[in-house]
This record gives sequence, C-alpha cells and structure tokens, in this order.
Amino acid sequence: MSTSKLDLDLKKVESARNMAGEIAGQVQRFVENYTTVAVERTLCRLTGIDGTDSDGIPLPNLVVDALKEKGMLGDGALHFLGNVLCRKGMTPDQTARAISGGTFVSWDLPVSPHRDIEEALKPVIDKSIARIREKRLEREHNLKRLGEGPRPYLYVIVATGNIYEDAVQAQAAARQGADIIAVIRTTGQSLLDFVPFGATTEGFGGTFATQENFRIMRKALDQVGEETGRYIRLCNYCSGLCMPEIAVMGAFEGLDVMLNDALYGILFRDINMQRTLVDQYFSRIINGFAGVIINTGEDNYLTTADAFEEAHTVLASDFINEQLALIAGLPPEQMGLGHAFEMDPGLENAFLYELAQAQMTREIFPEAPLKYMPPTKFMTGNIFRGHIQDALFNLAGIWTGQGIQLLGMPTEAIHTPFMSDRYLSIENARYIFTSFRSIGEEVEFKKNGIIRKRAARVLEDACRLLEKLREEGLFTALEKGYFANIRRSRDGGKGLEGVTRKSSLYMNPYIELLKGNK
Repeated sequence: MSTSKLDLDLKKVESARNMAGEIAGQVQRFVENYTTVAVERTLCRLTGIDGTDSDGIPLPNLVVDALKEKGMLGDGALHFLGNVLCRKGMTPDQTARAISGGTFVSWDLPVSPHRDIEEALKPVIDKSIARIREKRLEREHNLKRLGEGPRPYLYVIVATGNIYEDAVQAQAAARQGADIIAVIRTTGQSLLDFVPFGATTEGFGGTFATQENFRIMRKALDQVGEETGRYIRLCNYCSGLCMPEIAVMGAFEGLDVMLNDALYGILFRDINMQRTLVDQYFSRIINGFAGVIINTGEDNYLTTADAFEEAHTVLASDFINEQLALIAGLPPEQMGLGHAFEMDPGLENAFLYELAQAQMTREIFPEAPLKYMPPTKFMTGNIFRGHIQDALFNLAGIWTGQGIQLLGMPTEAIHTPFMSDRYLSIENARYIFTSFRSIGEEVEFKKNGIIRKRAARVLEDACRLLEKLREEGLFTALEKGYFANIRRSRDGGKGLEGVTRKSSLYMNPYIELLKGNK
C-alpha cells in the first residue's frame, strides 16, 4: 500500500501488522506442541477413512476415540495407521473397519522406523493431495471458461434445513444474479464433536454441513452455472469443533468459500481457546492449498458491542487473523477478512463513519477479498427502513471496493428469507452497484474531515489494543474480554478434553506438503 485516500499513517499500519505478527507467533509456539481429536480425525479422512458404523458413528471418530482411550493420541493417527500398514499390511480403511467391528487386536505392535512409516503412507497421502488439487484445478478451469460476476461478489444465503430444497433456492438465487451461495449451517452443529454423514432433510435455522450435502449443492451450482454462463461459488462453515474436518470435506467436494475464523468459536460458541487455535491452523493449511477463500467473523463483535466505540477491535482482530493465516500458508487473496455496517442509524453522520471504516479496511488489506456484512443489529422488522439501510450498506460496499458483499434482507428481523426477499436484495445491490460503479475513483475525502479523522482514530485505537495484546498475549486478552466484551476462560468452554500434547513419535507430513503450495 503506497498511497491512501484517507491519508492513513502508513508507519502505524506497519507497526500494527508487526505487533499482530508477534501475537500470532506467540499463539503458534503453543499450537506447534499440540494436536486435537478434530485434527486427527481430519488425518483419518485424508487417508480414506469414511462412512459410519451400524450405529451411525463416523469411522474417523471411532479410530480417534480408540487412540485417545489407549493413550496413543499424542503419537498421532498417521503414526498409528502407518505402523499398522507397515506391520500388518492393513490399509487405514481396513484398520478403521476392524476397530469398528471389534476385531482389531494389534494395539501393541513394535514401532516401525519413522522413515518406513512415511514410505508406507506416501501413496495414501499422494492420493488425497491429488484429489484436492484436482478440485482446485477444476474450479480454476471453470472460472476461466465461464467467468464470474464482478466484485463485490453478491453473497446470499439459503437455510431451509433440507439440502434438496436448498439446492432449488440456490439455483433460483444464482439465476437472479447471486455470485456466492452460502448454505447456513443448522443451529448448534458447531458444538457437535463429529460430522453427520449423508444427505440431510431436517435442520433448524439451517442445514447440516456434511460431505454429501456439499456434493449435492456443488452439483446444483455447476448446473446453474452452465445455464447462466458464469461460475457460482459455494460457501459453508468449517468453524466449530470440527473445523479442519469440514475443511477437508469441502476441499474434496470443491467448495470455494469457508467461514473459518480463529476467534469466532471461542467468543460466540464458548469453544475452548486452546482447541480452536490448534484446529484453525490445520484447517487454514487445507483451505490455502484447496484455493478456498476463508471468511472471518469480526463483524459479529459489533452485534454485541457498540459499533462506534469498538470498531478498533474489529481492525485489531483482522490484523491477527491475517497473520495467523499467513503462518498457515494462506495467501492474502484468499483472506476474506470480516467487518460490518452495524452502527445505530440514529447516530448523526453514521454513514460517514461506516464509509471511513470500510475504506480504511480496504486500504490496509488491499489484496484481501474483504467480507462486508450488512446491518442486522438495528433491523427492526420495518421492511421499508430495512431496505434503505441495506441500500446504504451497498453504497458503502461499491464505493470502497469490498470483495464479498453479504446482502442484507429487508425481512432480516422477521424470518429466514424467502426467495422473494433474496430477489429484492439482489435487485437493490445490482441497482446500486451499477449506478455507483466508479464513485470510488471519482470522489476524494476532505482533508481533516470527518471521514479521514474517523479512520485515523480507529487505526490509532487498534494500535493501542495490539500493543496491549502483544504484552499480555492473546489467551489473556480473551480471558479479559477485549473482543466483543466477552470473557472466556483459557481452561473453560467446550472441547478442551480433545486437546493433546504431541509425543516425540508424532507425525503429520500434510503440514509441509500443503502449506503455501498449490
């Protein structure tokens, strides 16, 4: 970033980025020493273990739970599966099914040399990497062949609970002009420590994220993409207790966008911070290799905290999420860092403050496909005022060159949107985007005016917060409630029992094979 329409202090931006890098480095030093049940289940899935037993329990869960019970989880699933392959000639899938059927008895096999285990697993690992690479190349081919809509991408949601109905509504939205379809995940799935199997037709507030549901929706969007002559991106959620598992399922099925925040689950789902910060690392390595754009959840801070007073916490979190993503090898062009249009519409000059923050975020993260979230906190059920609020949000989005515009619905405060609501929202955005397409290139901001001063203030406050975080550490900051005014305990929340220190035998070749590669 060499110039700034806001006249931002670039030295402060650089300082903030450096401090965030130090904070992320502190986190990573912790992460390197631990694994989780979710990471190990992900590795099971990468070796080809899939399906369920007769009781519907996913086979990856059965393998990892057995390793945990035997005190072997710290050695890692790959070390165990590779050693069985070396000593018994059983494939990972055969081993999983033997454990499921109660016929596996070879728990105390002699430990094979590390090199022999790696050599035995190499064909299995190569096959899974080729599968993910093939899906990425398929996306890139279709983007080149069909093209896609201009940025900001028009992002809308479907959330019926029934994947087949979701597919119908998603195709309708794509025909109306949507560029990204997000299948909202059913309420509470982020707290399940397993991934449901197969197609699902029931869900509350959304639809279960399963690999088969991913496949069904990808097929539906590919069909409508051919019909409309442009590629339609598919989004889902790899947050929660199964973060890396869902990331690899999405990579296998060709998803394009994933909700994948380092802090969201800690703050808003009370998932243990140690668990989440280990899980996010491997999930982002997978998303990076798969070419998936991640969306982060900073916008949610402003649904619980005041959007005017706490805007700097969003920026500070964006800096931290950026640095954690870079450590995982995720490039800036795949970082859909989050922010939101959430100020009280009764606040004088609220639009100017929103515009300042959107432009500031755009300038500080110039390569990122920023995810801009619509007004929700002050949507009242007055659909006419709500439609105007969404129009102002759309104006800020096109003016400041956002990457992903999650369209607001006039009925936001009333119900899950109908197809007609989505049509109105898409029509609103397309009208605004067409009419104001070049406004960001034409209009400058007044020196010492409200907009420039607001951006400078938010940046200054973010720097102060990052300085405090650097001194105290991210774990302590989360305990003190620096983000979203929510306090979380280092040893509290859900999922801590699934965190295990790595032993000297631990292995995960995927980290080096996938990180920063394509």
